[in-house]
Amino acid sequence: MKKIVLKSVIILFVISFLSSCALHNGYIQNSASLSSNNFTYVKKDIKGAASATYVFGLGGLAKTAILDNAKKDLLSANPLKDNQALANITISWKKTFVLPFAITNRCTVTADIIEFK
Repeated sequence: MKKIVLKSVIILFVISFLSSCALHNGYIQNSASLSSNNFTYVKKDIKGAASATYVFGLGGLAKTAILDNAKKDLLSANPLKDNQALANITISWKKTFVLPFAITNRCTVTADIIEFK
């Protein structure tokens, strides 16, 4: 009986140790004034992403650097032309706890490209 209980406790410990948790948050901001009807949508819901991993709180990049890399990823895949701007920018953060001592911080930037007439 003791062996069964001990095996069950060990299995539960291993499962909880190897499982991960995640936290999500984000915000929306505008970079272009869309108060008048002088623009058209060129592309919608374009995305760029970047992440960093920290072990025991060390390594990876600062939060602003991760955000900058995600924005660079978005703009490298979708370069802006003359009279174009980003609008409806959404910045989402996901923090994943891989192990008790390792954390992955991921930033995703989503936006629309508009063109002014």
